[in-house]
Amino acid sequence: MFKILMICAIVGLAAAFPEGTPDEVILRSEDVRPDGFESKLELTNGIIEQRSGDEHGNVKGSYSFVAPDGEHVLITYVADENGYQPSGAVLPTPPPIPVEIQKALEWIALHPYVEKEETETEEEKEE
Repeated sequence: MFKILMICAIVGLAAAFPEGTPDEVILRSEDVRPDGFESKLELTNGIIEQRSGDEHGNVKGSYSFVAPDGEHVLITYVADENGYQPSGAVLPTPPPIPVEIQKALEWIALHPYVEKEETETEEEKEE
């Protein structure tokens, strides 16, 4: 009974771990200093990630990979007090502001709203 259980366990483990791993590490380097850090990771499947940070928690970095359609994707980013700010050619961009709205915004900027002071009416003056 014990032999059958061991054989089933070995077969189960062999099925759970297919041959080879596609994400083997080619290069990994890390440098941690009191004033920040630097890290780089490169995998056999073409994924490359690198980043550096300072003692204030600000991080700059990039990562790249090849998409399933064969396109090379590169994303660079900054993460600081203004939040996470990625940039790259594959990221969506907002549509342009229509000309009419842009003109309206310029007009509003040139003619700011000024709140008028209430003046006393003649009836209040007589009292």
